[in-house]
Amino acid sequence: MKRSHISTRFGDLTLTEQDGAITAVGWGAVARPDSSDLLAEAVRQLAAYDAGTLEDFDLPLRVAGSDLQRRVCAAIAAIPFGHTRTYGEIARDLGVSAQAVGQACGGNPIPVIIPCHRVMGAKGLTGFSGRGGVETKVALLRHEGAAGLLI
Repeated sequence: MKRSHISTRFGDLTLTEQDGAITAVGWGAVARPDSSDLLAEAVRQLAAYDAGTLEDFDLPLRVAGSDLQRRVCAAIAAIPFGHTRTYGEIARDLGVSAQAVGQACGGNPIPVIIPCHRVMGAKGLTGFSGRGGVETKVALLRHEGAAGLLI
């Protein structure tokens, strides 16, 4: 397992690579970053996202967890830049409850790259499991031009 980090307007992000795939993104920095071609590319893509020049990540990802966790993360990853979906819409597509989608969304191990910030409640903004909570979610949505949905 290798780790590196990048400072962004959304905070310091730590990336974890394992067996040729990104397996986690978390908030914070690592004391001694590792290096690999994949981590360098992930840092490059996150820097481009932060700069507003990248809308779609192209990285090998591996989501640990249940089949539902992987299915929800795949559905979230399919939400285009600047758009949102509700827990209920995703739940309907997957044939599960909105609460199950919410739990899986909260357990997303690769936030920002798998954009769980693009998932909203039926009545609007909901929580966010990343550092800074809802404020970080709002900042990510504003960055993507989706902030009009919050007014």
